[in-house]
Amino acid sequence: MEISIGTMVLIPVVAVAAPLLVRAVGVWVAVPLVVFEIVLGIVLGPSVLGWIAPDDFVELLSDLGLAMLFFLAGNEIDFRTIRGRPLSRAAIGWIVSLAAGFGIAVLLAPDIPAAAFIGIALTSTALGTVMPILRDAGDLRTPFGISVIALGAIGEFGPLLAISLFLTGRTPGLAAIVLLVFAAVAGVAIYAAAKGHGDRLHVVITATMHTSAQFGVRLVVLVLVALLALSIVLDLDMLLGAFTAGVLFRVLISGAPDSDRRLLETKVEAVGYGFLVPVFFIMTGVTFDLEALGDPSTLALVPLFVVLLLVVRGIPSILAAPIGADRWTVAATALFGATGLPIIVAVTGIGTDTGDLETGVAAALVGAGMISVLLFPLIGLALRKRASDAPDRRVDDDTEVPVEG
Repeated sequence: MEISIGTMVLIPVVAVAAPLLVRAVGVWVAVPLVVFEIVLGIVLGPSVLGWIAPDDFVELLSDLGLAMLFFLAGNEIDFRTIRGRPLSRAAIGWIVSLAAGFGIAVLLAPDIPAAAFIGIALTSTALGTVMPILRDAGDLRTPFGISVIALGAIGEFGPLLAISLFLTGRTPGLAAIVLLVFAAVAGVAIYAAAKGHGDRLHVVITATMHTSAQFGVRLVVLVLVALLALSIVLDLDMLLGAFTAGVLFRVLISGAPDSDRRLLETKVEAVGYGFLVPVFFIMTGVTFDLEALGDPSTLALVPLFVVLLLVVRGIPSILAAPIGADRWTVAATALFGATGLPIIVAVTGIGTDTGDLETGVAAALVGAGMISVLLFPLIGLALRKRASDAPDRRVDDDTEVPVEG
């Protein structure tokens, strides 16, 4: 396996520098961490300075980082909180987004396969990006926050299903059968965990929480790798397995003592957000085709895709806005729903690997996703502050609030 020593050193340097830049710039404007990670990757990568070059080892870590990102997204979702109206309205909105995205993409793309990639990319919501923003704003457990979480859950799971159904090379019928097999195996595991069959594991997790055994963290690795392997064996997108693994693990540890559960989640987040996930976002910048945006026609696609994210994903997201929400909250819901990047990176990566998507179009989509992550939450928060029910202080993210049925 080819390993570049310079790349091994510079990636951790970027990973450390990015949070420092967030704090420095945060005095004037709140810039999401992933934006700095990607931009620094572009600057230090082959497109500009050429100090960081992709190699086999780092690409493996990047793939693991992407899988961990979706595992953490699945683990963040509390379906008991978003069940009922928020989840159902978010699902309806996503179906509208899928139809609109594919319909518009057909007009832009040279063929149907390219249109499928573009259309699915436009339907995503970056749950892992918007949740920390909601938490910091004290809006995580408000009706608005619950609506956005529901949008994020569907906006990540829906595109993964679409990828597995339409972008695997199988006929939709056969793909659906394979997907049902995966759902059956994962469903049995989640059902068993929900029925308390994992209670004995809680004892071991507690007993090893402060020892070198670290059974809980090892269990996370096992659950993640097992469902990744299942998805690969069934020739499904591995991110579907990673996302489902996160949901399964949340159910599995839901009955553990609160202090142990929180400590274990902190350790898992440390492995993910402290190590693997930054590698993925930095390598997204390193492999970003900046040269392709030198073509004026390709560059013009970036603002077009930004607008399409608002039209295709933002407008249907309004369906999930809380009952009785004022216009500021409705607009903020649309902006948060249209915030997307990880799925866009994943979908465009598959498209360029198969040759169905031009690298320039892929770069324009990723660029639009970066702009959405940078601008949409900031504008959404500014609008949300004008809402009549906007939180005036940071809310403990474990505080329970009534959920709309």
